[in-house]
Amino acid sequence: MFRFVHAADIHLDSPLRGLESYPDAPVEQIRGAARRAFDNLVALAIEEEAAFVLLAGDLFDGDWKDYNTGLYFTHRMGRLREAGIRVFLVSGNHDAASPLTRALSLPDNVNLFSHKKPETRIIDELGVAIHGQSFAGRSVTEDLSRAYPQALPGLCNIGLLHTSLTGRAGHEPYAPCTLEGLASKGYDYWALGHVHQREVVRTHPWVVFPGNIQGRHIREAGAKGCQLVTVEEGRITEVDFRELDVLRFALCRVDLDGCESLEGITDRVRESMERERQGTDGRPLAARIILEGKSSLHERIRRNEEKLREECRAVAADLGDVWLEKFRIASKPSSEGPDEGDTPLAGLMRAVAELRLDFASLTELVPEFEALRSRLPADLLGEGDPFNPDEEGLFAVRDEVRDLLMARLAEGGHDH
Repeated sequence: MFRFVHAADIHLDSPLRGLESYPDAPVEQIRGAARRAFDNLVALAIEEEAAFVLLAGDLFDGDWKDYNTGLYFTHRMGRLREAGIRVFLVSGNHDAASPLTRALSLPDNVNLFSHKKPETRIIDELGVAIHGQSFAGRSVTEDLSRAYPQALPGLCNIGLLHTSLTGRAGHEPYAPCTLEGLASKGYDYWALGHVHQREVVRTHPWVVFPGNIQGRHIREAGAKGCQLVTVEEGRITEVDFRELDVLRFALCRVDLDGCESLEGITDRVRESMERERQGTDGRPLAARIILEGKSSLHERIRRNEEKLREECRAVAADLGDVWLEKFRIASKPSSEGPDEGDTPLAGLMRAVAELRLDFASLTELVPEFEALRSRLPADLLGEGDPFNPDEEGLFAVRDEVRDLLMARLAEGGHDH
């Protein structure tokens, strides 16, 4: 019996973009979060006496600026070597983008698979064959798995591959392949990387995305870590998820149905934050609050948005190790629409309430959006880009603008 660790998408020294600018942000926890999560990975492998570690691509974060990142990695690999633990890795799209990555001298316990064709590394004493191929460049559009060899008889066969599989939202369709194609190789375990959301795609054979080891923004919410895999008599008998992250993101959706006061909203926000905090095991929590549902308080909520935001921030501070990453209003009025009437104000309110623009219309309304985006600093763009005008984002902006107009019109009507 032996165990191995399967991790991916380490993104060493990747910044948790823009988070330090938020009030009350845990700056020290944010800086170096990826390294501390990787330290946890190394410690887990040593503690569990893992036979080897698999890293399924994107160890680094693109064009890293100097050798400090590389030196840190080689030092941690030295710790694994002292513990007798080998490391097998393939380069992913981010690794292939950096010339420094290609020039990095690796310790002798680290095995990097070639980018030219699939290779097989056999560990005789364990009866294991590991098959893998690295990315040759940042964009790989062909199915690399097709060239992987068939399983070697009498061995536990593992495929190491950086891939989008059949496609996953929010990830480039690199090295696409099918479940049927992977299963046809006869391997016992496919150790995949590239997709940052943990997913056990299949169990016969095992096809697993471990997700990344540290969330970097709100789109990477929830626990992050690696898979600890147990092998007995050449068979995969157990696949366990182990948490490694040092700071966690949470999306707190607060339903306002039946809420009758602004104080009640704050109470529900506290309950939501407390629920998320209970599952963090003491980690700092970055929470995004989204107010949802239909509420008779909708107009008051819009008028008191800043006040509510500060109250939510105070709730987070009171809980300790929790901070407000963002506050968003996505609630709706409890009534179906504005009051009937034939006044100009009523007609305008009905027109605003019925505003339903499709995606094409929205993009036509903002032709200057890309020009504005091109002037933004590079560190605001990339994965989790808040300025990327995707369909979901534009619809959210549309609804927020419509609701804000409704609240302002209603407020003006009541004043007169």
